[in-house]
Amino acid sequence: MRQEFINRQTAETRISINLSLDGTGSFDGSSGIGFFDHMLNSFAIHGGFDIVLSAKGDLNVDCHHTVEDIGIVLGKAFHGALGDKCGITRFGSSAIPMDEALARAVVDISGRPYLVFDAKFEEEKVGEFDTCMTEEFFRAFAFNAGMTLHMSLLYGKNSHHCIEALFKAAAHALKNAVKIEGDTILSAKDVLE
Repeated sequence: MRQEFINRQTAETRISINLSLDGTGSFDGSSGIGFFDHMLNSFAIHGGFDIVLSAKGDLNVDCHHTVEDIGIVLGKAFHGALGDKCGITRFGSSAIPMDEALARAVVDISGRPYLVFDAKFEEEKVGEFDTCMTEEFFRAFAFNAGMTLHMSLLYGKNSHHCIEALFKAAAHALKNAVKIEGDTILSAKDVLE
């Protein structure tokens, strides 16, 4: 079982995540931000990941530190759970519709962190979640996981649908990329760092 537990404490947040890449697709815990919990739950279900989250952040300021730091911790958990990445498919892509919205995510678990994020949202907030934090979350996640992640919102109007399509697309792309399909490292360098 590929699992990892990460705990991170700062003056702004206290975050811990227990992650299993080979789970049943469950999310337990709360960020304190209802819509973000909904996204993390969708991410877990559609990726087949088990995520247990404990989070306390300075939500009296805004949601920025909490969302970004959960991205950092979840990324570190992915990095740890993948180990030396032996046998993984490495690449994954997915396009997901959500009513009027269509989103795409493409990932390379390369050891080279990078994010391309092409999405604009018509609303500034969905519930207590600042829509601009979608990009911040995925940047923190990709850089701490050591992956190249390209995400794009091809079209859509309702920000809830647009963001949910992005989270689901990322989950399905990652589900494919972390699959074990062999017993070697898929790189001409023989290493994915």
